[in-house]
Amino acid sequence: MKNFSIFIFSVLLLSAFFDLGLCRGDDFLRMKLGGYNDCEGAQNSAEIESLARFAVQEHNKKENTLLEFARVLMAKEQVVAGKIYHLTMEVIDGGKEKIYEAKIWVKPWMNFKQLQEFKHAEVGPASTTTSALGVKTGY
Repeated sequence: MKNFSIFIFSVLLLSAFFDLGLCRGDDFLRMKLGGYNDCEGAQNSAEIESLARFAVQEHNKKENTLLEFARVLMAKEQVVAGKIYHLTMEVIDGGKEKIYEAKIWVKPWMNFKQLQEFKHAEVGPASTTTSALGVKTGY
């Protein structure tokens, strides 16, 4: 019984020290180092939207463009030295809706946030589209 109590205390202590991310599921043990976690339902959270807006702003600064954030379509997180968030988002480019993918590396304990990648998503039969993501258009 004593060993079990020590184990439970250790798990609680470790969980207090490690940020489990914005995409928490019911079972935090399923998140593994380097693994991906779908952020089902969390793509509409304020934190995920804030990361998406950050990605668009950083891309605009770097490329001298005027893309406008519309909404997050899909979000995943990857546990690394911090988290890498993989976001698929709808962006307005010259008045037209386009799909972009972004990777944002976050280390909250260091107040660090960096856009790793921002690219136009190739829309075709084998790629992700808004209908494939279950997103309703025409709101």
